[in-house]
Amino acid sequence: MSRTRTDYLWIPVFALLVVGAIPWFLWGDATVVAGLPLWLWWHIGWMVLAACAFALFTRGAWDRGMGVRHG
Repeated sequence: MSRTRTDYLWIPVFALLVVGAIPWFLWGDATVVAGLPLWLWWHIGWMVLAACAFALFTRGAWDRGMGVRHG
C-alpha cells in the first residue's frame, strides 16, 4: 500500500490536536467571556478545530488507506 507525503503529515496534525486538547495554561484562570469560563471556550473552539481536521482527513488519507475509489 503506497502512502503519499500528505498522508504522513496527518501524524503531527493529530499529535498537536491531542497536545492542545487540555489548556494547561488556563488552569486557575477565572476569566469569564460571554457568561462562560475561558477554558470552556477553549474546548469549544478546539473541538471545532478537531472536527474540521477529522473531516479533511476522512476525505483524503482515510479514503486512500481504506482503498475507497470515487467516481
